[in-house]
Amino acid sequence: MTDAPLPNTQTRIEPQPFPTLAEATRVWARVALLSFGGPAGQIAVMHRILVEEKRWLGDGRFLHALNFCMLLPGPEAQQLATYIGWLLHRTWGGVIAGVLFVLPGVIAIMALSWVYVLFGEVGVVSALFFGLKAAVLAIVLQAVVRVGRRALKNDAMRVIAVLSFIAIFAFEAPFPLIVLAAALIGFLGARAGLAAFAPGGGHGTVGAAHVEDAQTLLGEELAGMPREARRGALVAGLAALALWLLPVALLLLALGPGNVFADIALFFSKMAVVTFGGAYAVLAYVAQEAVGTYGWLEPGEMLDGLGMAETTPGPLIMVLQFVGFLGAFRDAGWESALMAGTLGGLLATWVTFAPCFAWIFLGAPFMEGLRSNRALSAALTAVTAAVVGVIMNLAIWFAIHVVWREVLRIEAGPLSIELPRLASIDWAAAALSALALVAVFRLKLGMAVVLGGAALLGVALHLAGAA
Repeated sequence: MTDAPLPNTQTRIEPQPFPTLAEATRVWARVALLSFGGPAGQIAVMHRILVEEKRWLGDGRFLHALNFCMLLPGPEAQQLATYIGWLLHRTWGGVIAGVLFVLPGVIAIMALSWVYVLFGEVGVVSALFFGLKAAVLAIVLQAVVRVGRRALKNDAMRVIAVLSFIAIFAFEAPFPLIVLAAALIGFLGARAGLAAFAPGGGHGTVGAAHVEDAQTLLGEELAGMPREARRGALVAGLAALALWLLPVALLLLALGPGNVFADIALFFSKMAVVTFGGAYAVLAYVAQEAVGTYGWLEPGEMLDGLGMAETTPGPLIMVLQFVGFLGAFRDAGWESALMAGTLGGLLATWVTFAPCFAWIFLGAPFMEGLRSNRALSAALTAVTAAVVGVIMNLAIWFAIHVVWREVLRIEAGPLSIELPRLASIDWAAAALSALALVAVFRLKLGMAVVLGGAALLGVALHLAGAA
């Protein structure tokens, strides 16, 4: 494999020197350190630096790549960085861009996980996370509205969203089953020629300034993929699959089912295959399984982990590292629980992101075909609609566990519903949540301001003796 760039199909208007791998590495490190605020903020940062400032690629190529990444499971912003890194410097460029994108989050979440288990019971630290919970609830509700506006364009999509919500809220249907059912409905709807399942336009413009592809380093999109590039990408993709699946198989064989490390490897590997729709959608299923089935953490702790991920750079899916950390910290039975937790968190991160590299490298040579496949795009459209219902369930689940201290479970045959015990309302949490909702929806404040303000209010309530 070489670090030579992929050839262009059109002469550039303003030729510029091609960046070395070292120069690109510095740029990817800068992108990673500025990648706060979820996928929308991360994509905007990449567009500003790579398209508007560096002019390595244009708007058309950037959006084309982004829509391709939307077809894949996993965090689309991280995969977009990996794909653009591959376009610039082939395999090593993709690996460096993808790893650097998650590295700051890995370090930050690990440090916060240590603080959480060592000092989480300290009053001020506990109060800080108490405030973050209220802000996270408002941000998740904002995600419902944001994704809903984009995805629910017709009655068919709205029906899929409602049915998905009922399936997971009332019947605890597994998230992978919901994704598969929605994808099948979208695929069959497109094959039948139904107008409701015609794929949309994906993302619109990202930045304020429009940059033509021909005016950039990489130029126009490739009409054909060079054989060497195709072969190198496939080899890298197969290597990523091996680096993902072989450790999981070895852990299962050596430790057996029921061991916390084997369970972490297997569970988060399943998540890596069905992470369509972003972190919020997946967290509904993670909370369902990690809290209810495995007992790795409590509902409130799940919110604490999401608060950590919201306030640190990198993909929101980094919250899974916190879940893996607490699972191994509590269940491994090691003399050094911190060491067990650290390995559990890193294992969760490994099996979450190794597949992302596999999907990008294996799919890159076939990008054009995937983007033009209407049935596949329609399947993604239906999955995105289902995700709205799943995130709504997550928001309600969070609200129940943030605002109320006690929860009732109603079961009747296949029906299984969690409802709050109304008399157990936590008025301080309810007031903070209401303020966070006003800040997000009425005042339109940024995520950093809302999270920081809620955390400070939580500490203030603690000092005043109200929380």
